[in-house]
Amino acid sequence: MRMAGWNSRDSGAAGAETAPHAPPPRRAHLAQLSFVPAGSSPAGDTLVVVFLRGAADGLHMVVPHGEEEYHRLRPSLRLPRPDDLRAPKDRRVIDLDGFFGFHPSLRPLLPAWEAGQLACVQACGAPDESRSHFKAMEVMERGTSQESGPTTGWIGRHLASLDTSSSSPLRAISLGNSVPRSLYGSVPATSLQSITEYHLGTSKTAQLLASALSVLYGSEDILSTRGQETLQILNTLEKLDPAAYRSTGTAYPDNDFGRGLAQIAMLIKAEVGLEIGAIDLGGWDTHFAQGVLDGQMPKLMEELSFGLAAFHSDLADQLGRVCLVVMTEFGRRAYENASLGTDHGHGGMMLVLGGAVNGGRVYTDWPGLEEENLVGPGDLAMTTDYRDVLGEIVAKRLNNPKQEEVFPGYEPRELGLFQEQVSD
Repeated sequence: MRMAGWNSRDSGAAGAETAPHAPPPRRAHLAQLSFVPAGSSPAGDTLVVVFLRGAADGLHMVVPHGEEEYHRLRPSLRLPRPDDLRAPKDRRVIDLDGFFGFHPSLRPLLPAWEAGQLACVQACGAPDESRSHFKAMEVMERGTSQESGPTTGWIGRHLASLDTSSSSPLRAISLGNSVPRSLYGSVPATSLQSITEYHLGTSKTAQLLASALSVLYGSEDILSTRGQETLQILNTLEKLDPAAYRSTGTAYPDNDFGRGLAQIAMLIKAEVGLEIGAIDLGGWDTHFAQGVLDGQMPKLMEELSFGLAAFHSDLADQLGRVCLVVMTEFGRRAYENASLGTDHGHGGMMLVLGGAVNGGRVYTDWPGLEEENLVGPGDLAMTTDYRDVLGEIVAKRLNNPKQEEVFPGYEPRELGLFQEQVSD
């Protein structure tokens, strides 16, 4: 792989601002009550974007256990090597390729890794050097290298530049209180807490509304045809009960993240035209008591890995048309701090999951953790631009050739993350 993006040795402020679990509330776009025909599919994969807000420590997740400097820089936070017989086997790094390994809390992801459907990208991120949560999230969600530029999000521009003849409010959804910046654009996106928000209900008023709509859309003109399709989808959604949903594979964890992924899986299986699903997992700002094998970050990694593992097994039959990407605003400092945590850093880590992923590999132009290779106040260098990962997803899995509109001013490099392109 070629060196991608920023590779300066400028210092830049470390910053210690506290990140919220989600971005500030934003007004969601008003959805149009119009659906694609039942049973229709997107032009490419259904894309699921998981954003780890707070800047997850990629060195604690996909561990460079073969790097001596890693063990020196983190004397208290370092994980035992895979061959360290002094530690119980289930508490050592899980070796992936002889150099990198999973934190033990990511063990549930091993089936996807071993099936070649999960890939890791190390030393990646945005060129932004601010080490500010809010600025870095703003840059990455807008798909740019700096704060100036388009105010729309990269997903919003993708949706606007790829005509799928769909105006469904379920074309793009986010699970949570607000629509993330990445979905901002001319195509309406919907924020919801639960699929039940689209249920008409069983009240007399709801029944009268359904009856009135049936009469209104009873003719054979184009508007009525679309209205009838709307009612068909509403009837489908009425049958989807998030509380009663059960995975066809591993059970989803009983938390907000697990329930959110389960609802995205329900919509994918229901074939209501879902193209984009966005969900956050916050709490990764681990300045204090990060935790080695137990504690704050290991618990978050368990929540992430059990949720992703359930999603992977639940959609086993649909995985060839699904792509999931995990991203975070930046990584953490290469060395631990005095509070047994890690401060804001630069180079981070991404995960890509899907049936067409050329997985079981860590993609990286590894810069090393020796002092002369660190950047700023002591951070892992960013050698792969996050837009290289997203750009390949847009081109190869979403079937959108207009990368220049999605990532203006940047030409993504192909990393070879996918086995083949989706056919029309």
